[in-house]
Amino acid sequence: MLLLAAVLLTVSAAYSRLPNYPPDYVYVTIGSTNLPIVWINVGGNTISRTDRITATMKIIHNGDGQLNYADTVAHPGQHVEYDGYIALRYRGGSSFDNSPKKPYSFRPINKPLEQGGEKKKVSLLGMGKDNNWALLAPYSDKSMMRDLLAFEISQPWMDYTPQGRFCELFLDGTYYGVFILTEVVSKGKYRLNLDDPGEEGDELTGGYLLSVERNDEPYYRSKYHPVLNNGQPINNRYIYFQYKSPDFEEMTPAQLEYIKNRIDQMEDALASENYTDLVEGYRKHIDVMSFIDYQIAQEFAHNVDAYRLSGKFFKRRDSQNPLFKMVVWDMNLAYGNADYYDAWRTDLWSYRANDIMYQKDAYLIPFWWYKLNNDPNYTAQLKRRWAQYRHSNLQEEWLMAVVDSMAYVLTSNGAMARNTRAWPRWGKYVWPNYYVSVNFDDELNYLKQWLVARLKWMDEQLGYDPTEPLPPLHGDVNNDGEVTVGDINTVIRVILGNDVGHDILERADVNADGEITVGDINAIIKVILGG
Repeated sequence: MLLLAAVLLTVSAAYSRLPNYPPDYVYVTIGSTNLPIVWINVGGNTISRTDRITATMKIIHNGDGQLNYADTVAHPGQHVEYDGYIALRYRGGSSFDNSPKKPYSFRPINKPLEQGGEKKKVSLLGMGKDNNWALLAPYSDKSMMRDLLAFEISQPWMDYTPQGRFCELFLDGTYYGVFILTEVVSKGKYRLNLDDPGEEGDELTGGYLLSVERNDEPYYRSKYHPVLNNGQPINNRYIYFQYKSPDFEEMTPAQLEYIKNRIDQMEDALASENYTDLVEGYRKHIDVMSFIDYQIAQEFAHNVDAYRLSGKFFKRRDSQNPLFKMVVWDMNLAYGNADYYDAWRTDLWSYRANDIMYQKDAYLIPFWWYKLNNDPNYTAQLKRRWAQYRHSNLQEEWLMAVVDSMAYVLTSNGAMARNTRAWPRWGKYVWPNYYVSVNFDDELNYLKQWLVARLKWMDEQLGYDPTEPLPPLHGDVNNDGEVTVGDINTVIRVILGNDVGHDILERADVNADGEITVGDINAIIKVILGG
């Protein structure tokens, strides 16, 4: 026994010194799985966090509802989703630093980097063609589903929210566990679809993708400090914006100057005394509904990193849309998963967390959210938007069904069990878990109870009564659930005498003066601007 114990200790120590961070137990195998199987081969080379290396990747995916087999000899004719070269590196901040199970960034390439390989766009697992992908590594999130849950909630509402798919990964023949192959927030045709910015005129105005982040990459520092909940500036803290697309190294002086000025203009408007003005205030610079949708995503999740890290926002060309919009990303520490800054609680607002964080953390929440939530017009729109969500995909039944569906995908053919063998963590604290679950069912019960409690508290705060029908939205002439240019077009059709139906005629009298005229168009414009 002593000899066997010594051998096991020796083997364990040897694996701990191996490159590329192998799991605790390296002898897990797959017979069949309902998840796509991803093989990455680096030939024993060490993967870098900064520089990409050449690797090969093969994905077997026989389709949703079909089994995939690791033994491709015994099971020939399976659907090969991808088989070729990739440029591979590690990715992530805290998800890399605080987890032995590392996430990856990869780009499909046409040949090895050493031979001048160039990136190519491919479609993976039903997601649109692109050349920028990630393999997220659920580790501290023992449910493995928090990122995908956040994506599911936001996708129907926001301009763009990434998609992701569970998969099982082998690296150089070793089973590494369940990962999430996901789109990355980027400018591709099937993602944000941003134009490359030019040097002058309208082309200079877009598109740009930035992120509120750390100061560990090239950044632009805000002119304004974060604030406490009483509005007092925290003068020894700063807000940093990183350049995501184009990369800082690719941007010209004209482009850098332009986007800095536009950020300044937005923040100047938010900081001004008349910032709530419907015409000259902050609404000239931000898409209010996009910011509201982002806030709902962050607040419902009570995300410990909300607004201050991975706070991605973008701007198209002025001729397309001159307003800044937000994108949801990086939610693995949300939904009660973090044990610091009161993030596990269901009865606090994330946007008010600076009072808790400022004495310990270098990265705080921009003052924008304090200002927005002190504007009665903004909070009125927020309350109605919350009611729309609650009548749609934030109904409790819908949420529970999504969680159960993801749980079935993870357990029905053994993927969760295999991941547990590779990374045995049940009953053990993993940073930054607030609740240390003893098994997968225990983790799901905690997550579900947390979601229900959060819904109840936000309903109370935002004045939502789930027993009452959603009230009609003033100015929603075409009855599509929002007030947009489409409603103006409908009023124009009414004025021109087109047959639009009696119900529309009633809604088209927006200013309630008994007739349908240009005055109703002006009333819709006022609603769009937040009046």
